[in-house]
Amino acid sequence: MSNYLGISAGFHDAGVSVVNSNGDILFAAHAERYSKKKNDPMLNTAIINEALSYGSLKQIAWYEKPWLKKTRQLYSGEYSRAFSLRDLPKQQLASLGYKFTGPIKCHKHHLSHAAAGFQTSLFDEAIVVVVDAIGEWDTYTAWLADYDKNGYARYKRIMRQHYPHSLGLFYSAMTKRAGLKPLEEEYILMGMAAYGKNIWYKKMYNEFVDKDIKQTWRKNLHIGVDKHWLNGALNEDIATATQSITEHCLAIMMTQLHETYSGIKNCVFMGGVALNCVANSHLRQLWDNVWIMPNPGDCGSSLGAAALSYGKRLNWQGPYLGTDIPGEYPCEEIISELLNNKIVGVASGRAEFGPRALGNRSLLADPRELDIKDKVNAIKRRQNFRPFAPMILIEFLDRHFEAQHIALPMVSERQPAPLIKLPGKLIPSKLGESSFMQYVFECKQPDLFPAIVHVDNSSRVQTVSKNDKTGARKLLEMWYTLTNCPMLLNTSLNIRGEPIVNDRADADRFEKKYGVKVCS
Repeated sequence: MSNYLGISAGFHDAGVSVVNSNGDILFAAHAERYSKKKNDPMLNTAIINEALSYGSLKQIAWYEKPWLKKTRQLYSGEYSRAFSLRDLPKQQLASLGYKFTGPIKCHKHHLSHAAAGFQTSLFDEAIVVVVDAIGEWDTYTAWLADYDKNGYARYKRIMRQHYPHSLGLFYSAMTKRAGLKPLEEEYILMGMAAYGKNIWYKKMYNEFVDKDIKQTWRKNLHIGVDKHWLNGALNEDIATATQSITEHCLAIMMTQLHETYSGIKNCVFMGGVALNCVANSHLRQLWDNVWIMPNPGDCGSSLGAAALSYGKRLNWQGPYLGTDIPGEYPCEEIISELLNNKIVGVASGRAEFGPRALGNRSLLADPRELDIKDKVNAIKRRQNFRPFAPMILIEFLDRHFEAQHIALPMVSERQPAPLIKLPGKLIPSKLGESSFMQYVFECKQPDLFPAIVHVDNSSRVQTVSKNDKTGARKLLEMWYTLTNCPMLLNTSLNIRGEPIVNDRADADRFEKKYGVKVCS
């Protein structure tokens, strides 16, 4: 049986995926986990070798059209990149010593995003929305997706915005202005937003946003803003305004699509902006069903490229698709360490495909301890304001969390005001599965669980369902039986600026260097 090798590389967060001729996802992983370089944009021999260990190749699928991308680079003045040949697919592979004679099929960037979402979903039809910084020329696209009578996926583009108009570039520019690293630390800006005051919203909106319905912008933010722009403003206040404008623009585009295509009940959301779990929480007010593949950014597009070459629905079994650390999930050892030391690492089974650890490469802690948040932040070398997520048995979700009521804007609204103040229907967001930490809920009893609530009492929740077959389900059940607490603090097993632990050798280095037991 020959495989499809999907590749995303050359920009940031490179990755590969392997899909066989039956649509089974055999392997999917991040290059950074092998090179040990955070968000490594380049491939390496270790990840390619592991991908090739799953069998011979039928086709290599590339996540974007390189020559189309070069036309945009010429337009934007990136001449060194535009005229370089080193980033072309065959040249990248040849630089690692691989000379494949077979075909390399290049798919469009946003279509790879769309396929990674739609072809891993259970939907027969859906609105697929892709929002990122930039892909070739596209920055925002929407698609009608379904399957033909032979089971092949079909995509019809119904909305498009192109460079330099980009919500993703706006968020990255403000990330840099707030003293953080663009294309890497946007998630930190999202957490920082809860600490600020929304005093710069109107100024930022009026200066940057042209038409929120058409998603046009007054300035090209690809180059960022001057470091003295809004001189004297607190970074937290910049973060708050940035997050509010982002939520507003996303709500506008989603509401417009929902009203125009009201007969479609399913939404797939992809692209790097789909990692904004605060903004994502609005989506379930509109569509009956929402799917965000747990790796919606560029690395996940390696799976989308493979999906497009395969053509049909993939057999999605979950995000545990990377390097395997064999053996049974060490529940008893983990609980013993939690009871004695309150904090423990776990590196067991196959690594998660995506930026968020979901139990197999996690740092776990007792969420009831008052000082645990500071201790875990100290271990991870993170800023003290950074929040942590709870991993909870789903049957206890509504006992401890509730959805926030948010006013959705009407499509006709253009006034620059915070989303919560826009006129519109006040609809409760839905509780439900949040298996991949993609939605935010409000904690009903923050005093009982101080380690997993943010300053605004919100939590980015990971639910673990009753039919979950991972070790995390058994662990939480055992923990609840012993402590009457149905949740644990769950964060990625890494240090700020370093990739998540991949194999047991990584786990041993982590354990030795940072003094935290890592169970396998």
